[in-house]
Amino acid sequence: MNRHLTGKQKFAFGFGAVGKDAIFNIVSVFLMFYITDIVGLSPAFVGVMLFVARIWDAINDPIMGMVVDNTRNNFGKFKTWLVIGTLINAVVTVLLFTNFDLPQTAMYIYISIIYISWGMTYTMMDIPYWSWLPNLTHNPREREEVSVIPRFFASLAAFTVGTFGLFFIHKLGDIFGGGSDSTGIFVFAIICSLIFIFTIGVTVFKVPEDQEMEKQIGIKVKFKDIGRILFKNKELLAIMGVLLTFNLCLQTLNGSIIYYFKYVVNAEHLFSIFNSMILCEMVGLLLLPRFIKWVGRTAAFNTSITCIISGLLIILISGYIAPQSMTLVIIGAGILRIGSGFMVGITTVSLADVIDYGEVKFGQRNESIITSTNTFLTKTSQAVAALIVGVGLSILGYTPNEAQSVVTINGLRIMILVSPLVFVCLAAFLYHKAFNLKGDFLTDIEKTLQYKRQREFRERIK
Repeated sequence: MNRHLTGKQKFAFGFGAVGKDAIFNIVSVFLMFYITDIVGLSPAFVGVMLFVARIWDAINDPIMGMVVDNTRNNFGKFKTWLVIGTLINAVVTVLLFTNFDLPQTAMYIYISIIYISWGMTYTMMDIPYWSWLPNLTHNPREREEVSVIPRFFASLAAFTVGTFGLFFIHKLGDIFGGGSDSTGIFVFAIICSLIFIFTIGVTVFKVPEDQEMEKQIGIKVKFKDIGRILFKNKELLAIMGVLLTFNLCLQTLNGSIIYYFKYVVNAEHLFSIFNSMILCEMVGLLLLPRFIKWVGRTAAFNTSITCIISGLLIILISGYIAPQSMTLVIIGAGILRIGSGFMVGITTVSLADVIDYGEVKFGQRNESIITSTNTFLTKTSQAVAALIVGVGLSILGYTPNEAQSVVTINGLRIMILVSPLVFVCLAAFLYHKAFNLKGDFLTDIEKTLQYKRQREFRERIK
């Protein structure tokens, strides 16, 4: 039997993404800048540290997915870990941006330990949140609509943190720390953490969890099953490749664009203008369901790729012909963000389709283990991007808070704008050549699953 949510419940689920992604974006956008320009540690260290942390996540994330899938209690397996992960991660986020003015070696150790802890605790919350999504509704078209809501709120959080983050940090530093950016980002982290707890609280208490469905399809997953679930599902491997390359495009851009505007074009204020165009990403997300109905999902995907490439090229070219042109930055970033909004929505619903495919092909949904790949790939792309940026800055001879050489400036252009172009082209290649859950094949999967649901319902009411 199909399950549907009310409008308020859909809103409450998506609202949780506001705090969740505020936390993610303060780390994604400002951690590298905080460690290099505020704490004063080596950018190469930051890149290597973030990359090494993902080796542990390769083990930790699927295990967390298995733990969630195997959780059985009256509160609900998704809600249980949402609450635990949110509370712990909020505290760890504040600690990550706490500058204890330790000796340099001690600070390297402290940052490494706290960042690894941050990744683990973010996993505890993020996996149950996104793995809950496929169980909210069984209707494929409604799922496309529901998938847009949390992504819209996530973009709202990214817009707020990215656009006003530097302003908040400077202002809070003036109010609480006598102009100290170290104090400013610490207070900003506290505010984001409190918002995080509140918004996830709304999700937990306002959205019902379908525990009856979990009992019907709940098969205890063992550690040895993880490899089979992750590596025998070809559609999962394909969408993992798309997610990784797309996220590498965005994370390389998000983690380094502040250096581009501050040192290449000498107009730091354009960083906030660039991030304000996340509003266009939100518009893209809102338009996506109707756009898909009009042209189909594959054409919508191609449109998203075209927009991202076009936006990056406009910003790259404008850096030579009109470096401080606000208009060109707005046009380029706006087109780019419409494309990223389409892409985020398409990959979200595609991963949910992979879960349905797994149930049809293997007889198990394994929502949390499969969704853990999204969490892992998001953090992996963040780490690889940080490695590229951190090591790249060191190789290019970057010196914080000083004018950069011509070699450094030209290197920054390549690293910050050309690298994302390469990654988004790889994402397009993998989607078209390796991912098959599109068109008639996807329709057949949906019909098979619907028949299975109806048969199970008839057996239960006999």
